[in-house]
Amino acid sequence: MLKITTSLFAILITLCSGMSHAEEPVTLLNVSYDVTREFYNEYNPLFIKYWQGKSGETVAINQSHGGSSKQARAVIDGLDADVVTMNQQTDIDSLAEKGGLVEKNWRTHFPDNSSPYRSTIVFLVRKGNPKHIRDWDDLIRSDVSPIIPNPKTSGNGRYSYLGAWGYAKDKFGADDKAREFVGKLFKRVPILDTGGRGATTTFVERGIGDVLLTFENEVYLIAKKINPNDFDVVIPSISIEADAPVAVVDKVVDKKGTRKQAEAYLQYLWSDDAQKLIAKHYFRPVSQAVLRESNAVFPHLKLLTIEQVAGDWASAQKKHFNDGGIFDQIYSQ
Repeated sequence: MLKITTSLFAILITLCSGMSHAEEPVTLLNVSYDVTREFYNEYNPLFIKYWQGKSGETVAINQSHGGSSKQARAVIDGLDADVVTMNQQTDIDSLAEKGGLVEKNWRTHFPDNSSPYRSTIVFLVRKGNPKHIRDWDDLIRSDVSPIIPNPKTSGNGRYSYLGAWGYAKDKFGADDKAREFVGKLFKRVPILDTGGRGATTTFVERGIGDVLLTFENEVYLIAKKINPNDFDVVIPSISIEADAPVAVVDKVVDKKGTRKQAEAYLQYLWSDDAQKLIAKHYFRPVSQAVLRESNAVFPHLKLLTIEQVAGDWASAQKKHFNDGGIFDQIYSQ
C-alpha cells in the first residue's frame, strides 16, 4: 500500500510540475532600432492578446533598442534575439553573412520583401522655424547646425546621408557634386550620436542644433505628441524611402524552440490591426487600404529608392559606409 501511495504521489508531483511548466509564458526578445520603442510598446500587447486567443499560449515579449547597426552587432556577438526588426537590409544581411544566424534568403519569408512598413527622413525645427529651413540646401548654410546620427552606427544616419546625396544628385546630376554637398552637410554637424534616439535627445533635451534629421515617425511623435509647443515639422522636396525589414533569428529560435511564436509575432505585423497601429505611430503602412485612410497624416513628397540613389544596399554600404569609404573620407577632411 505504501508503494502505491508513493507512486501516486510521484505521479501527482510530475503532473503538477508539468502544469506549472505549461503555464510559464514563452518569452521572445525583439531586438530593434532606436525609434520603434513606442510602437512596439503598443504592438506587443496587441499580439499577445491575438496569440492567446488563437493558440491558448501566453507570450511575454522583451525589447532591446539602440542604433540599428550596433544592435545587429550585439546579436552577432551573442544577444539571443528571437526576432530582429531593423531599419535597413544590410543589418539583417550581416546576421546571415557574419553570424550565420538567419537564412540568406530571409527577405522572401514574409510579404513586401519582409518590410511591414516604411518611413522617410524629414526635418524637425524649433517652433516658428527661426532659421527658415525649407529644404536640404538650407542645411549647409553657415548659420545652421544640423543634428544627424553617425552613419557608421545608425541606419537613421545612413538614410539621412543618402537622402542628402539623392537630393544633390537629383539637383546637380553628378556624383562629384553630391559628394561635395554631403561633405558640406556633415561639416555642419556638431555631434555624431550613435543612434537616432540619441540624436533626438541631443536636439530636444540638450537644445543643441537648429534642425534634426530623423525618421518621419520620430518628428511627428515629438512635434504632435510630446512637444507640440516647441517644435515644427519641415517636409523637404525630396527624401529617401526607408524600408523597415524584419526577420526571425533562425539559430536562436531553433535553439530555444520559439520558432512558431516568433514567426507569428512578425507575420501579425501585416494584419489590419497592426497596420493601423503602424499608421498611428506615423510609420507608412504597406497596406494600401490603410495608407489611403491615412493620407492626411503622410504628406506627399518625392521619395527616392536606395536603388535610385546608390544601386542597392550592398553597393551603398561598400561605397559609402565601410571603413575607408566616402563618409570616412569626407568626415576626416
